[in-house]
Amino acid sequence: QVHLVESGGGLVQPGGSLRLSCAVSGRTGSTHPMAWFRQAPGKDREFVGGLRGTDNNKFYSSSVKGRFTISRDKDKNTFYLQMNSLKPEDTAVYYCATGFGNPISSSFRVPSTFEYWGQGTQVTVSS
Repeated sequence: QVHLVESGGGLVQPGGSLRLSCAVSGRTGSTHPMAWFRQAPGKDREFVGGLRGTDNNKFYSSSVKGRFTISRDKDKNTFYLQMNSLKPEDTAVYYCATGFGNPISSSFRVPSTFEYWGQGTQVTVSS
């Protein structure tokens, strides 16, 4: 079993920054893919960014590219989502996810690619 716990969400003003963390435990490894998704009220779960563990390639949605950055601390088995220049439309519950295999880039955008999910952390961008 794999367990993921997100933290770092909160209330931030437009233009501000937050860093989300995702601590991973259980039967997982550095070659496993991981991703961040978000879900706003009344909307579908949306891909934010992902990291393919086998080659460390990173993928981002067009809405966050250039503002958000994914990183990983292998020693702590923790993933991060650094969010800069936040906008009100970034308001959502953010989830981290991981799974198995070596998905192609387009598969990262599909929630069903990932078997394990965290409980989510709320990010609210408002003045």
